[in-house]
Amino acid sequence: MNDRMTTPWGTYALTRFPEDPRDRLRAWDASDAYLLRHLAASGTQLDGAVVVVGDRWGALTTALAAHRPTQISDSFLAREATRANLARNGAGTDAVRLLTTQDAPPSRIDVLLVRVPKSLALLEDQLHRLAPGVHEGTVVVGTGMVKEIHTSTLNLFERILGPTRTSLAEQKARLIFCTPDPALERGSNPWPYRYRLPDDIGALSGRAVTNHAGVFCADRLDIGTRFFLGHLPGVRGAERIVDLGCGNGVVGLAAALGDPGAEVLFVDESYQAVASAEATYRDNAEGAAEFRVGDGLSGVPAGSVDLVLNNPPFHSHQATTDATAWRMFTGARRALRPGGELWVIGNRHLGYHMKLRRLFGNSEVVASDAKFVVLRAVRK
Repeated sequence: MNDRMTTPWGTYALTRFPEDPRDRLRAWDASDAYLLRHLAASGTQLDGAVVVVGDRWGALTTALAAHRPTQISDSFLAREATRANLARNGAGTDAVRLLTTQDAPPSRIDVLLVRVPKSLALLEDQLHRLAPGVHEGTVVVGTGMVKEIHTSTLNLFERILGPTRTSLAEQKARLIFCTPDPALERGSNPWPYRYRLPDDIGALSGRAVTNHAGVFCADRLDIGTRFFLGHLPGVRGAERIVDLGCGNGVVGLAAALGDPGAEVLFVDESYQAVASAEATYRDNAEGAAEFRVGDGLSGVPAGSVDLVLNNPPFHSHQATTDATAWRMFTGARRALRPGGELWVIGNRHLGYHMKLRRLFGNSEVVASDAKFVVLRAVRK
């Protein structure tokens, strides 16, 4: 879907990434537009160091490209969308500085614009990391839809940066205004977080897990992953295994420990997730492994994989969608060699078995309970 966002500086054609003409979800929303209107109406000076955090699809960065902002993102897809949207609107990527949440943030920040993430933990981590670059003259403005901004959100800004208030709502969007207090005692950043797995899950029992902020179920083993771990394939002598959408890497680690001769590829579109998976793996295993931030199995040679393990997400920010799962399944089918297998866990109601049958021509239920189902599909 190619959509146009009108701002005080002009109108911009924007798309999500990967671009799909059938996708009816926009690459921007009312909170992006509200923030840009505010910057223009308030006369905010943008000639200093402008930092944009959590830009969903590059809408803010593209609109502000003339001011050479630094974008900080945890999302590979958001970065690629930003690159494409900059080019689409006549600005090269050299007009902006693209950083990930794993990179060191700028040492000085004059304008800090924060698109509030779904994860409070990620917001907490980022505000802690950005705070040393913020000074008493820094303009700090957050933005999000009303349903995304809670008292806990405001409390983080207040506790880490300084006094905080909100705007009136416009088109179900709201702004956050924060006045930095460099003398604030903010405490230390609690991220990344480490915990030990339960003692009743086989080879992974009691092992250490590292979770960077924003990774799903940061402080415990979630019930879906626990169920998946109890039904993974046994030793197969597989040469190449992929933990697709790896999160903190627990599933891929279990596969590596269960099949020591295999090479495991951990893939996620989140920089925080892949950093978590690598730290978790290095603490617990010594075999061959690769860690890749990317769009699923794009870039993995066709017919080069023996086994794909996948727990696909069914949300894209606030939207419920099966587009990501479908792209993961399609990528897995292409990457698997003939006879290779895709193992998927999902909530029963999502109906993944029907998608797998359409793609692979087969789908077998390996295990199920009242909430989850583990499915197996074989590449013919």
